[in-house]
Amino acid sequence: MTASHDPRPLAIALMGPTASGKTALALEWAQRLDAEIVSVDSALVYRGLDIGAAKPSAAERAAAPHHLIDVREPWQAYSAAEFAADARVAMEQIAARGRIPILAGGTGLYFHALLRGLSDMPEADPAVRAALSEEAGQRGWAALHADLAALDPEAAARIHATDAQRIQRALEVWRLSGRTISDWRRASAGRPRLPFRVLKLVLAPADRAVLHARIERRFEQMLADGFLDEVRALRALPGLATHPAPLELPAIRAVGYRQAWEHLDGAYGAAELRDRGIYATRQLAKRQLTWLRGELDARWFDPLRDAAELGRALRLFAAGRLRTRPQSA
Repeated sequence: MTASHDPRPLAIALMGPTASGKTALALEWAQRLDAEIVSVDSALVYRGLDIGAAKPSAAERAAAPHHLIDVREPWQAYSAAEFAADARVAMEQIAARGRIPILAGGTGLYFHALLRGLSDMPEADPAVRAALSEEAGQRGWAALHADLAALDPEAAARIHATDAQRIQRALEVWRLSGRTISDWRRASAGRPRLPFRVLKLVLAPADRAVLHARIERRFEQMLADGFLDEVRALRALPGLATHPAPLELPAIRAVGYRQAWEHLDGAYGAAELRDRGIYATRQLAKRQLTWLRGELDARWFDPLRDAAELGRALRLFAAGRLRTRPQSA
């Protein structure tokens, strides 16, 4: 079946590392297409994570409908499976309104869960997670990563030694089922995929130094915009103030938030906060790029140099749906 005769509704996936320009392009295209944006970002799902998560502003959210932003409190869990179910509903509703959903974000696990599906691996178990967290406190996450490498070299190669959340999940699955998380992933490979025709685009500056400079400027701007006050407000929320291990929560493990939290605990000063925050964000971008290189059906563009090519890709994919120019907010 040719693309022109493919009856499935259209969707666009704008993927890329943090600070690569996804939000701005998604907003521009949403206005050109009369489309709606579905956030694919594991930090934007949490209320109160605004400045540090680069959440779209009120004006940006008024300019185009946004979905899956502010759907959980920062002390609540939100799994990739929950995201995939919620995003699919949002996409189907958008398509039913005759519009195109634009998936915009950098959370690879969310994209994987939505576009390819997840296996029926065991659900999270609080007792096992608590035991792993306690063990990590004694031995360190690097030691647990070494344990994972012995059990599941494939997963350990995919997961960075400092990625506590994914190390914990991989070991949790092993302890609950006796099967590696890589085995579970392979078992799900033949499952039906999302019933949309998806244009997958990666935004990534060709020069890594450009991305690093953007990350640095953005983190410094976040600090100037009151990021520390935002984290102080989060710390005062009863659900976080009384939590026994707030730094183990996915929301507070988001890059920048952990470093700001530790700074406010007195672990280090303002200059080190800046350096640690920028470094953590660069490491996040590195992990995102590693994942994106495995998306063999995605087309890569440098957002600074390839504007014309991006526009051509959009015209070819969504012919007849484009407005002549972006609408003002």
